[in-house]
Amino acid sequence: MRVRPVTPELLAVELVDRIEALPGRWARIAVDGAPAADTGDFADTLVEPLRARGREVVRVRMADYLRPASLRLEHGHHDPDSYYESWYDLRGLTREVLDPLADSGGGQVLPALWDAEADRSPRLPRVQLPERAVAIVDGPLLLGAGLPFDFTVHLWLPGAALHRRTPEPDRWTLPAFHRYAEEVCPHHLADCVVRADRPGRPAVVDSLE
Repeated sequence: MRVRPVTPELLAVELVDRIEALPGRWARIAVDGAPAADTGDFADTLVEPLRARGREVVRVRMADYLRPASLRLEHGHHDPDSYYESWYDLRGLTREVLDPLADSGGGQVLPALWDAEADRSPRLPRVQLPERAVAIVDGPLLLGAGLPFDFTVHLWLPGAALHRRTPEPDRWTLPAFHRYAEEVCPHHLADCVVRADRPGRPAVVDSLE
């Protein structure tokens, strides 16, 4: 394994440079990783650097693209296979965010599809994005499902760090992430892999066997 330590600020600049180089009318970015990797905070660090370059940004969180409770909790509240296979509405994400930002799309996206706490739609209006806008989607289990992202980042936590940083009430999800690592190998699919086990001290993984 070859890793390159980098400051958070420099990493943001590197990623924004790569996003800027993408072709297409819009850019669809995934920040993939377990909740313990703080994908939301990482994705947020890209927003202002992109806006400083004149790119409008919409943030989408997979926590707002959960399936209804009747579907995702069909096998109970703590079933790791259900979490892996059916908690997140990937079809809804594709329909409401990713397809509208294809070159043939109309640019209207829905930032949130489902309010999990209320277990209903938040009834948000769609947002019309200008060309060159960027949608940054963060959350778990985003790779390997054929989602049409233009650039993907995987925040990697070694096994011990993943266990340590996952709160006790959420450790029932750990088998799902072990399965994801073995079946999907996100570190091989992502355009950029970032080792995220040391908060504030990321490292770009150039090779992970």
